[in-house]
Amino acid sequence: MGSCLSISLSCDAIVSRCWDSVFGRVRYVRKLQENLQALTTSLQELKSLKDDVQREVELAERQPRLKRLEQVNNWILSVEALETEMNQVIVSHSTQEIEKLCCGGYCSKNYRSSYKYGKKVARKLVEVEALKSKGIFEEVAAESLPTALVDVIPSEPTVGMEPIFDQVWRHVEDEQVGMIGLYGMGGVGKTTLLTQIHNNFNRTRNDFNLVIWIVVSKGHKIEVIQDKIGEKIGLSSGVWKLKQQHEKAEDIFRILNTKKFVLLMDDLWEPVELTKVGVPAPDSRNKFKIVFTTRSEEVCGHMDAQKKIKVGCLTWDKAWNLFQKKVGKQTLLLHPDIPKLAEIVANECGGLPLALITVGRVMACKKTPQEWKRAVQVLRRFASEFSGMGDKIY
Repeated sequence: MGSCLSISLSCDAIVSRCWDSVFGRVRYVRKLQENLQALTTSLQELKSLKDDVQREVELAERQPRLKRLEQVNNWILSVEALETEMNQVIVSHSTQEIEKLCCGGYCSKNYRSSYKYGKKVARKLVEVEALKSKGIFEEVAAESLPTALVDVIPSEPTVGMEPIFDQVWRHVEDEQVGMIGLYGMGGVGKTTLLTQIHNNFNRTRNDFNLVIWIVVSKGHKIEVIQDKIGEKIGLSSGVWKLKQQHEKAEDIFRILNTKKFVLLMDDLWEPVELTKVGVPAPDSRNKFKIVFTTRSEEVCGHMDAQKKIKVGCLTWDKAWNLFQKKVGKQTLLLHPDIPKLAEIVANECGGLPLALITVGRVMACKKTPQEWKRAVQVLRRFASEFSGMGDKIY
């Protein structure tokens, strides 16, 4: 008896779940037209709300010490990304999906297609309503120095590179300069310099409202670069990532072209076709800014860099000071012979910050002259075996 009752209850539960599932699918189809109309209305209201917020932001930012709040900036980016997705996925297919409906909208000539589309419309309606509810701000800007538009990236200090940093930043502030290329051999400190430039947007008042940092690296693919930029501007949904390259480029261009942006690209090995990525070309009118690092001056030329800045090795005084700092005074004073040997080791690093930092940290625990002499031998043998290949090795 108990067994029969259990089977009966299980069957009832299964039937109930099946009915709920079927009813749910029917509901998406039956309410498709209603939800689509509601989505169109809600989306228009969201656009109007965004326009109102943007006007308020622009008005506030005319004041010399006011900058938009980060949560306001992120909300605007989210709305723009949703608008783009809606136009591509929802609005462009609405007519043909409505034509599939029959029996007064209760059924469909292609039930599976109408169900999937109806479900997507219902979900987007929820997203739009959620964004609308978040678009009410008591204030859109605040007195802010420094500007808080970027997250600080941890980085080594730019030891001995202060003059180059100042030079690059002057060009960043120059509205007549749009493209800046930093070139030099590997290990010379280009990434550290670019990181400090990035972080300075968080310390210094500026007129940019979007700062993007990406690493490109060797053998780059346009789609990967697009996805990295997309994540920074709110285009990171699974649907968007499945789009074709030219569609992504159109979306990226549409959003970036409405911003005063800075694009920082680290480690270019070959020129990047920015048009294919969707990045608008900077000029004196739009005041966009692109700064990149590369090992090749030739890449700077192919990228049409208006300013090409060589990042060179440190002078001996600066290199020696950096090396001592990484080794530590305690180790250097353990034996009278170590300071002189340390100078030789530091000199073998060729003024390259990466080599000085790496070797200095290794030698910080070497406490005898014998260990330091061994280091000199190893470094000299290394330099001899790989003569002329420093750029690749570092």
